[in-house]
Order: sequence, then structure tokens, then C-alpha cells
Amino acid sequence: MVGGVAVGGGAPISVQSMTNTKTDDVTATVRQIRQLEQAGCEIVRVAVPDQSAADAVSRIKRQIDIPLVADVHFDYRLAIASARAGVDGLRFNPSNIGSKKHIKALVACARECRIPIRIGVNAGSLEKDILEKHRGVTADGMVESALRHVSLLQELDFHDIKISIKASDVPRTLEAYRLLSQKTDLPLHVGVTEAGSLYSGIVKSALGIGSLLAEGIGDTLRVSLTRDPVEEIRVGYEILRALDIRHRGPEIISCPTCGRCDIPLFDIVDRVEKALMTRSTPVKLAIMGCVVNGPGEAREADIGVAGGNGVGILFKKGKVVKKFPQDRLVEVVLEAVDEFEAQADAH
Repeated sequence: MVGGVAVGGGAPISVQSMTNTKTDDVTATVRQIRQLEQAGCEIVRVAVPDQSAADAVSRIKRQIDIPLVADVHFDYRLAIASARAGVDGLRFNPSNIGSKKHIKALVACARECRIPIRIGVNAGSLEKDILEKHRGVTADGMVESALRHVSLLQELDFHDIKISIKASDVPRTLEAYRLLSQKTDLPLHVGVTEAGSLYSGIVKSALGIGSLLAEGIGDTLRVSLTRDPVEEIRVGYEILRALDIRHRGPEIISCPTCGRCDIPLFDIVDRVEKALMTRSTPVKLAIMGCVVNGPGEAREADIGVAGGNGVGILFKKGKVVKKFPQDRLVEVVLEAVDEFEAQADAH
């Protein structure tokens, strides 16, 4: 359990993110976490690089509703301070947290506070002896590092553990997680680290995370983007939706446009998407650029609109329900979504 969120053991695959504000700027950090909450974030992580960040944790925790995890490197005392400040979990890489004595003190504190630990192994921070043994960064070396740290925590009689084992390239990430999943049944946090900017990051994450989830590997996920972290949540849910694992909020189906399209479809889709960004009720929407083929091409959509020659149409499950002035396309689809949600709530 990370706060009130179960991870592993058949629980729904949770979607998480990490703030990119300065943690000791409590106002900015809380504002961003609330935005993440609205987008569907279920666990949020903050960096704790210094004592001022650790001091801010308790103030942040009091103002948010989702579990808070402290991300700590190098200084075990910051992890202990965060645990005592009320975080719901710790993430650290034992290879850079110090001596076994320091890890023992940290684990004792986590046990006392009844919070889990994520062992976060990254390709860029493997131990020197493992790098020498495997002649560089390899999936085998990453797994060896993770299991070494698991053994250390278990020797200290600490078992509330989950693991991440990330690289910035998809093939090595896949190989590492596949190998790790054969060697342990501990919960796995999956992701591709430092995936990059919007386009490369989405592609890497969809391929890496999606491939693992399709194989039944992974219990919680974080999409890593050089972007507003709210985008990470959106992409995470889209990956889960595409695999028919979890459905949250509207799914928008829209045509790529062609010479038949005579409405500003890009703008319409963008406006609808932004207006519905925080909605959680699953509904399949079709926004089509052609009244001739639109309804037929989107028969499975719960709600759809299309336009052309100044006329808009509203259709449901491929059947035309009504016609209206084309300039009301966005208004009509949003009204239809409101009605759909009201009916869903009534049931």
C-alpha cells in the first residue's frame, strides 16, 4: 500500500507522476499536484535534494489528497526526515545512499512509519563492480543490482518493497524488466527513464510500457516526459486504454482529414480535448470531418459529431440524432457528453 493505493496483488495498475517544481516552493508544488490529481494521478513523487525540501514535505502532504512519495539520493538523513514528515513511501537507489549502516537506519525508520520503499535502479547509476563485471550497462547488470538491494532490505527483515529498473532506451528496458519479472514477484514500477520530449517520450513510453503491460509485467507506471507532468498522466491512461486495461475519461476518435474535410477539425478536436481534460467518465467520442462518411466510420462511438457545408450532425452509435448549425459543433458535443455523464451517474 502506498497510502490508500494498492500496488500489485491484482490491484488496478496505478498511474503516477513526479512534480518538476522546487519542492520547497510549497505553493507551486501543491498547485501542480492538484492539477495532477484532477488529471487522474494516483501517486505523486517529489524530489528531496536538501533539508529545505524535506521540511516542506509535511506542509505539502496536508494540502493534497493522493499519496506522496519522497525521492531521495545520496543522503539517507533526508529520507528519514521525509518519512517522519509523513510521506507515504520512499524511493531511493541504495547504491548511492551510503553505507549499510545508513541503509539499516533508513529501513528501521520506514518500518516504524509503516511505509514502503521503492528500489529505483537506473541504467546510469549502477555500482562500479557490476559495471566492471558486465563490461558496461546491461540488462543483466541492472537486474543483479536490483536483486542485490532487495536481498539487503530483506536481510534487514523489510519486505514492503517494489522495484523499478529503467533505462532510457526501449530494448534494454524491456530486456531488464522481462528478466526481473522471472526472478521476483515483488510489485514492479514500470517506465522508460529520461524518455525525452513530447514526441520521442510518448513513442518510447508507449512501446516500452505498453509492451510490458501487454505481457502482464508491471503494477504501476510513470510516463517520463520533458513536459508538464499532467501530460504524463494523459499518456499513461491512453496506454492503459489502448491495451483495454483501464479506461478513464473520454476517448476521442478523429479522422486525419482529407480533401473532403471543409471544417477546422484540428481546432475543434483540440478545443474538445482541452474542455474534457479532467473528466473521468469513460465515453468514446468521434469527431469527424465529413458528414458523408463520418457516422459510418465511427459506428462504435457513444457520441459523435461531423460537419460540412454549414451543417453539423450529432450521431450516436453511427445513427444520426439531429442536425444543427456547423459553428455549434464543439458546443453540441460537450452538451452530449454532459448528458452521457448524467445518465452514467444515474445508473
